[in-house]
Amino acid sequence: MHPLIDNKALPRSQVGTKVTREFGPGFANIEHDCVIRDQNISKTPNEGKIEMRKQKGFSLIELLIVVAIILIIAAIAIPNLLRARMAANESSAVASIRTINTGMVTYNSTYPTVGFAATLTVLGGASPCTPSSTTACLIDNVLAAGTKSGYTFAATGAGGPPAVTYYATGVPVTLNQTGIRSFCAFEDAVVRVQPTGAAIASEAACQALLPLNQ
Repeated sequence: MHPLIDNKALPRSQVGTKVTREFGPGFANIEHDCVIRDQNISKTPNEGKIEMRKQKGFSLIELLIVVAIILIIAAIAIPNLLRARMAANESSAVASIRTINTGMVTYNSTYPTVGFAATLTVLGGASPCTPSSTTACLIDNVLAAGTKSGYTFAATGAGGPPAVTYYATGVPVTLNQTGIRSFCAFEDAVVRVQPTGAAIASEAACQALLPLNQ
């Protein structure tokens, strides 16, 4: 029999050391079991980070920039829009003067004892319109009323009877806003233009103006 080997004299086992006792010829096997353990440290996704809240909407500076851009676009677009509108009104006024010329010539041919129509309203007539020397139904009611597309119109026959002369005018309702130029015509049916947009007071004043596009 082998004597029991007491391991009291053995040094204290350290952390991570495995001590094995055996009955044998006066020895003790000490196996150092060095175990390195991986410590998995779990972290939350937001650990160590400063969470920034994303603001929704626009800042004051962004809104001011947008407003400034809109004002710049408006400053460029509005004058061009006004010019285009005035040009359209002038084209409509020229067409209306030509319509009045045609109406006057037709009226004079239809009612030779009367001659040219005394006023613009005589060339028109309420719908349903029955042609007569007082309501000739030759122009639309809007033009016969005297105001159309930013222009004020008038026509006057004179002389006779029968009336042998007439002149018609078209003047902007608001100068430099609804139109720039004034227009007129008389018995020769040629449209004439007043570049200043001023009123044309008589047939003689109309005759002194240059024809359109000259």
